[in-house]
Amino acid sequence: MATEAQSGGSDFTSNLGKIYGIYTGGFVAFVALVGMLEYMGVPNKILGYMFVGFTILVYAFIGIVSRTGQVSEYYVAGRKVPAFYNGMATGADWMSAASFIGMAGTLFLLGYDGLAFVLGWTGGYVLVAVLIAPYLRKFGAYTVPDFLAARYEGNTARMIGVIVLIACSFTYVVAQIFGTGLIAQRFLGLDFVVAVYAGLGGILLCSMLGGMRAVTWTQVAQYIVLIVAYLIPVVILSAKKYGLPIPQLTYGQALAEITRLENSFVANGLATQAFVTAKAHITPFTSYSPANFFALIFCLMLGTASLPHVLMRYFTTPSVREARISVAWSLLFIFLLYFTAPAYAAFSKLEVYSTLIGKNLSDLPQWVYTYGNLGLVNICGKAATTLDAVKAACAAAGNTAGLLRLQDFGINTDVVVISTPEIAGMPYVIAGLVAAGGLAAALSTADGLLLAIANALSHDVYYKMIDPQAPTNRRLVVARVLLVIVAVLAAWTASQRPADILAMVAWAFSLAAGGLFPALVLGVWWKRTNSAGAIAGMLVGFGVTLTYLLASRYFPGYGVQYLGMSSLMNPVTGVPVVDLAKAMAAPNAMEAWTALSHPMASKVGWFNINNISAAVFGVPAGLVTMIAVSLMTPEPSKSMRDFIDEVRKPKGKTMMEEKAA
Repeated sequence: MATEAQSGGSDFTSNLGKIYGIYTGGFVAFVALVGMLEYMGVPNKILGYMFVGFTILVYAFIGIVSRTGQVSEYYVAGRKVPAFYNGMATGADWMSAASFIGMAGTLFLLGYDGLAFVLGWTGGYVLVAVLIAPYLRKFGAYTVPDFLAARYEGNTARMIGVIVLIACSFTYVVAQIFGTGLIAQRFLGLDFVVAVYAGLGGILLCSMLGGMRAVTWTQVAQYIVLIVAYLIPVVILSAKKYGLPIPQLTYGQALAEITRLENSFVANGLATQAFVTAKAHITPFTSYSPANFFALIFCLMLGTASLPHVLMRYFTTPSVREARISVAWSLLFIFLLYFTAPAYAAFSKLEVYSTLIGKNLSDLPQWVYTYGNLGLVNICGKAATTLDAVKAACAAAGNTAGLLRLQDFGINTDVVVISTPEIAGMPYVIAGLVAAGGLAAALSTADGLLLAIANALSHDVYYKMIDPQAPTNRRLVVARVLLVIVAVLAAWTASQRPADILAMVAWAFSLAAGGLFPALVLGVWWKRTNSAGAIAGMLVGFGVTLTYLLASRYFPGYGVQYLGMSSLMNPVTGVPVVDLAKAMAAPNAMEAWTALSHPMASKVGWFNINNISAAVFGVPAGLVTMIAVSLMTPEPSKSMRDFIDEVRKPKGKTMMEEKAA
């Protein structure tokens, strides 16, 4: 049976180009069909169901036909995924709802300062390629905690790795499921809770039966959908405005036009100079101080290089060489989206400036109310639910001219990409395509994250620590049951609409960096690192990072007061945000809590370092602790030092390949 499975896998991988070529052609034909149906007058709601339903069914079909009963296939896709396709799958795994939906929105809001996310996330893959991925592949692990246990000779390091993995992965996967709920709510008209669990069904069908094997081939299909969906709207806008369908080359012209419009808004009384200066798209450090800008890049780079669901993708290639090549392909496929995101943000902002600002409040387009009723577009500080609500809010805000001013308009960053086709007046088929792309991004990352959590619990905790004699069938049953439990728990959490979920997703990068980066890098590159040093370093790095995150988010005043400051200051403007003496003297605990939980206070933190950049403290603390404790305790055995030498060699067989069941 094993020989037949291997033969079938070989036939499949040799025909991947043909298979995905047919899939891509079929998807293009489907989009053309939906466009024809829209032209014929089919209602948009039905078209939305077609887009979402068709794509989820395709992903589910791939997941079902990729089901497996082999442990190596379930955990690492049999280590048979070619570098090119693993790079594509990694691109889909990485480009979550945060990247697809949120990246351009963040750049829309922050302008230049939003580039910290682009630089940090792409730079992280350079660290993955140079420092970590090829060596984990040579080692032959099923999971990241597997490597920690072998390198640091015991299950204590494994257990700490599992804790860090769950901490940085769970909130991340909740956000993906939350994103599927938002998309399904907008385009299917479903209740949000129903939409969340509908998305969960698609996720489970992709990953439960086939594990990493099914997730890999599904993610390749999802990447094709999401990159096509992301590029088409901005390519159309670039061609329409400047006659060149390459937005990356016309991006500069769009920025110049944005600056010209901002100046005209000030001249015509449609914006204040202070507001335009604070929100200028091309001016650096208007939202982040230089220290926070570079701290964020640092944390995102190290966090990217430490995220378990990213690293486990490189366990699936046939060799160390293929792992290296796969990282290069990953960078290319991610680059396509990230190189386009700044242009997407600029063209979207240009559309808003050109078609909305200065418009009479009575003539606002329908998309404003569509997203306003979802709480995603504000006019004059209130949700744009109806014309009467907009007029009342603007009257209260002192807008007596009846025209929409720049400072009156607010849009949620997570809806910029989805709404751009409607803002630009494109056919509904384009909006539906973008929704399908966002759904693909959310589902692909959710699959990878759920698999990382379930595999750590089933392989590292159950098999390696509880029942090492468990037969293959029982191991796979446990893995699938845990996958369902974690998925349902994540969906339930998402259905509660947790207010802090987006902030906590950003925490994932700092938590991963603080808890895992020093242990992974020193584990490969410094043979003197020993078990005691690694355990102490992981505990200190993760502990310091988590403490700063929680304390600066929920108790910002106490930390600043301890440092001898009288108020929380905005690090960019220098303006006090919270008067600490007044907050501490509040007559009741709730009033003090409200003052100290001011959004800007939470963002600033104790040392004027933004909350999401907590690994700036955790990584150095963990690194110093790991080195100091390792030097004060006995060095690893000669066999372990020889083991590390072998891990570094690019050639040779996988070192700890588990025997086929």
